Amino acid sequence: MSDIFDGVDPILIAKKWLKEAEITEINDANAMALASVDQEGCPNVRMVLLKEIESNAFIFYTNYNSVKANEIVKSGNAAMVIHWKSLRRQVRVRGKIEKTTSDQANQYFVSRSLNSRYGAIASDQSKPLDSREILLRRVNEVAEQEGQNPKRPENWGGFKIIPFEIELWADGEDRLHDRFRYIFKSEEKKWSKQRLYP
Repeated sequence: MSDIFDGVDPILIAKKWLKEAEITEINDANAMALASVDQEGCPNVRMVLLKEIESNAFIFYTNYNSVKANEIVKSGNAAMVIHWKSLRRQVRVRGKIEKTTSDQANQYFVSRSLNSRYGAIASDQSKPLDSREILLRRVNEVAEQEGQNPKRPENWGGFKIIPFEIELWADGEDRLHDRFRYIFKSEEKKWSKQRLYP
């Protein structure tokens, strides 16, 4: 079991695990639960899709006017967890938040299906909606206005979670799981690693 934790960089291990999960998970191997807190300190969690793992960040995309975006921008922090049932592993991350560059957001936006791009433009994410018909009508209007090459709206883009703490977990027999906590030492620019009780 311990060989799956080889290496001192937990981001590289998470990347490797994600690649393995893309083969074994039935749906959305990149689905992650994203946690934020509101102004009263009450937690909020929802599923989003992890779109990229960089050498120092986990990236997802959303509407910048959404509840999640407002909460993480205000606090400057976010947490996420990915659980792969097929591999019986999970990755927990806590970190600082920053937006992706416009170029990076544009590049990802054009990689989405055309209808997904229309939907991103048409949706007032997190706002009340009277009926699905209204949403579909708005999507059709956007399709007519934007044509085959819709531009990314200014209020839509990516966020990077730049971790200061990562926990890697793998299922063990009799609930004797393997857990390792990694803390990023910014002065030394390296990760410390500590095994935890299950």
